[in-house]
Amino acid sequence: TPTVFFEYPTIQSFAEYLAEEYRSLLASQFLASDKADYLEQPVVNEPKENLKNKRQHSRFARMMPPVLANTEESDKEPIAIVGMAGKFPKAKDVNEFWENLLEGRDCIAEIPSNRWDWREYYGDPAKEVNKTNIKWGGFIDGVEEFDPLFFGISPREAELMDPQQRLLMTYVWKVIEDAGYSPQDLSGTQTGIFVGTGSSGYDGLISKANVAIEGYSSTGIVPSVGPNRMSYLLNLHGPSEPIETACSSSLVAIHRAVQALESGACEMAIAGGVNTLVTPDLYISFNKAGMLAEDGRCKTFSDQANGYVRGEGAGMLLLKKLKDAESAGDHIYGIIKGTAENHGGRANSLTAPNPKAQAKLLETAYTKAGIDPRTVTYIE
Repeated sequence: TPTVFFEYPTIQSFAEYLAEEYRSLLASQFLASDKADYLEQPVVNEPKENLKNKRQHSRFARMMPPVLANTEESDKEPIAIVGMAGKFPKAKDVNEFWENLLEGRDCIAEIPSNRWDWREYYGDPAKEVNKTNIKWGGFIDGVEEFDPLFFGISPREAELMDPQQRLLMTYVWKVIEDAGYSPQDLSGTQTGIFVGTGSSGYDGLISKANVAIEGYSSTGIVPSVGPNRMSYLLNLHGPSEPIETACSSSLVAIHRAVQALESGACEMAIAGGVNTLVTPDLYISFNKAGMLAEDGRCKTFSDQANGYVRGEGAGMLLLKKLKDAESAGDHIYGIIKGTAENHGGRANSLTAPNPKAQAKLLETAYTKAGIDPRTVTYIE
């Protein structure tokens, strides 16, 4: 299967895999028949090795030993999710998002004209400069809407703010409301903010519009200023950090928030992510790299898979230690038993996954959570 090339990304490791996994077949092809017969004999007498290989490559092996040697309950205090807010394509809040999931609604559409005219950039990326044959995405409504005076920001400064900063502020406020708290409740507390965010290219739009550079221009585009704006506005004293790890940014933000709560660096934490699509530049680049689906549809695990689809959104969670949430009488959506993070290291390519590292990451997460994988009933 194609994944073997991701598990063994070098010629040397791939050769060793073939020599071990297909020893009998290779021997019959490359050695004299009498030697091949001699080499094949030990394999027949090693049922344990054969069984191991079968177990390793069977998704449904029942005799496989559990991944964890020790699945005792973790000593760490579980983390409670006490607030939740978000905005997604064709869903103004998490309730509409849930309804879209239940109904299997397709929320992908052509790039709207209030982003850019996709026809102007449409063409064959293999033959034309700065052209793309991708015209699809998931877009949220009202990406330009913001109430600056509500947040004590002048309209002039707001114009120079990246839309991701505006969304971040709006949905940090909404998640606090959803959790049943007021800004006054959080003032002066060790509440942290960890948000997956990056540059949307909004500064390029401002430059093309020949807008004069102002003192607000720098703070409007720097990703770190987004979470810092809310820490400043609400007088929060916990960590205030942007997270940019590409597709995993919001999950890593949650991981960092959980770590901060576990270490005592904060008593509450807001974690999530924001993303907007305001320029065609990354569409052109990602398309040339073969990353985007021409039909605008993700086909995970299918032999028809040909890329992914870009999308916008904002999502925030308010997190507390479980015992603190219970003592405060908070509404608890769910709990986080454990999180883990790693990198694939030297994989098949810079952007390719490393299946072995991913498997190790799952083991780490299950071990930290004290969960036997055989008891898990839903995986995304």
